Amino acid sequence: MYLDFYGLKERPFNATPDPRFLYLTPGHREALAQLVYSVRENRGVFVLTGEVGTGKTTLLNALRQRLDGRAAVAFVFNSTLRFDALLECVLEELGVPTPASSPVQRFFALRRFMLDRRSAGQSTVLILDEAQNLSAGTLEKIRLLSNFETPKEKLLQILLVGQPELRAKLERRELRQLQQRIELQCSLLPLSREQIRDYIQTRLRVAGASGLELFTDEAQDRIAAYAQGIPRRINILCDHCLVIGYADQRRRIDADIVGQAIEALRGRARRPALRPTSRARTIWERWFLGRVAGAVLAGIAFWPARLEATHLLTLARQVPDLFLR
Repeated sequence: MYLDFYGLKERPFNATPDPRFLYLTPGHREALAQLVYSVRENRGVFVLTGEVGTGKTTLLNALRQRLDGRAAVAFVFNSTLRFDALLECVLEELGVPTPASSPVQRFFALRRFMLDRRSAGQSTVLILDEAQNLSAGTLEKIRLLSNFETPKEKLLQILLVGQPELRAKLERRELRQLQQRIELQCSLLPLSREQIRDYIQTRLRVAGASGLELFTDEAQDRIAAYAQGIPRRINILCDHCLVIGYADQRRRIDADIVGQAIEALRGRARRPALRPTSRARTIWERWFLGRVAGAVLAGIAFWPARLEATHLLTLARQVPDLFLR
């Protein structure tokens, strides 16, 4: 809707976890490096945590790109499943025919698949997103999957990804065996104010913006205060700002537009612009004049003789200005 108006090739603040838009802070860069290292070196269980909306899923998609076919990946994001159903999802993701008879046969099918991949020089990776929702019992059974190994190396790399509550859950006494299998851990932090500015400009650049001054400094400060460093909140707010800016035909997003977008996100009606832009005003005037002129001409016979038609048309032309002042 607003792409041509702002000279963009695509939406810069889409909420989907597109790795092309990944903004690497030092923390994100370190986490991605550790993820790649963990998979390539067969390091067993890796734990990645971060607040809601800090870019965990985007980072995982970037990991899959960097693996470039050197690993078979099962990405499971439904963390409310029981373990048996979760194992079926893993086999489906990996393209393994699912034995219907028993969970034991599913274990054997998965093991055969991983041995075949290892013989072909590939790793097998299980990514469990939203892992903070997994029950302790399911996590313990997932630990059993880490027992798949040869005398020299692990056959399966398990990535547990979730919100900070995941760390607290993993510290429970009944999960101490799983704790000992965790070789690497990393956390993603919210963005700083300086990083938020870079984040906004990075996404505009990837989206094809010819200039990176679309958001004023004051607007970016207000975005930072609202978003509290969470990329997802930045994306949602900035997208709203562009929609409002387009509606009001404003070429730059200032703090006033950001304020209107925040009010809209809070469920409050946004206040309209004080005065329409020339294009919006022209459209409105044509519509209004058509209605007024039609009414005037249709009822001209009922006006006093001393008020001529030319006077009425002059009055009709002045009406829009009276409303817009």
